[in-house]
Amino acid sequence: MLLPVNLTLGAVLAVLLAAAATVAAVAHLGRSRRIAVAGVRAAVQLAAVSLVIGLVVESLPLLLGFLFLMYAVAVRTAGRRVTPNGTWWWAALPIAAGVVPVVAALLLTGLVPVKGIALVPVTGILIGGALTATVLGGRRALDELAQRRGEVEAGLALGLPDRDARMEVAREPASDALLPGLDQTRTVGLVTLPGAFVGMLLGGASPVEAGAVQLFVLVALMAVQAVAVAVVLELVARGRLHRDGTEPAAGG
Repeated sequence: MLLPVNLTLGAVLAVLLAAAATVAAVAHLGRSRRIAVAGVRAAVQLAAVSLVIGLVVESLPLLLGFLFLMYAVAVRTAGRRVTPNGTWWWAALPIAAGVVPVVAALLLTGLVPVKGIALVPVTGILIGGALTATVLGGRRALDELAQRRGEVEAGLALGLPDRDARMEVAREPASDALLPGLDQTRTVGLVTLPGAFVGMLLGGASPVEAGAVQLFVLVALMAVQAVAVAVVLELVARGRLHRDGTEPAAGG
C-alpha cells in the first residue's frame, strides 16, 4: 500500500490543505476559501464514491446510472466555469463528443470490459480530461472574443460570415487548452510518472504492462481533449455558447 489510511494521513492532509489556503490568502490570490472547500468536498466525495463503487460494480443499471451522474456533474461544472448564463448546458456536447466514441471503441474492441471495476476509472479519467479541455478552450475563446471584439467587427466589415470572423480570433487561444495534455505526454517517464503507471506497479503489474496502460491513457486523453476543444470552439464561434456581450449580433 502506497499510503496507510490512518490518523497520520488525515493530519498531514489537513496541514497541506491549510497551507495551500493560507498561501493563497497571504498572496491575495483570491482563492483561499475555494481551496479549503474543494479539499473538504474532495474528501467527502471520495469517501462516498469509494462506498458507491462497491455497489455499482455488481449491477449494470447502477453502473450506467453512476457513469451518467459523472457525466452530468462534469457538464454542470464545465458549463458554469465557461459562462454564467443559460448557454452553459452546451458544454454537454464537447464532453460527450470526446468521451463517447473513445469509450465505445474500447468496449467494442474488448480492451475494456463492461465491468465497473474497469469502466468507472477509465471513463472517469476521460470525462475529467474532456471537462478540463472544455473549460480551458471555452474560457480562452470567450476571453479573446471579449478583448478583441473590434477584430471580429472588422472581419464582418470585410464580408466574413460571423462564424468565420469569430473563429479567426478564437481558434488559436482555444487550442492552448491542449498544451497541458501535450506536455504531460511528451514528458511522461522523464519528468513525471503519472498515476496509472504508479498504480499498476503497486498493483503487481510489470513495468512493461504499466507503461502500456499509461500510454493508452495518455493517447486516449489526447484524442478526447482534441475533440472536446474542436467542438467547444465551434460552439463559441457559432454563438451557441457565449457570455453576455460576446453573443453574435442579430442576424449574424
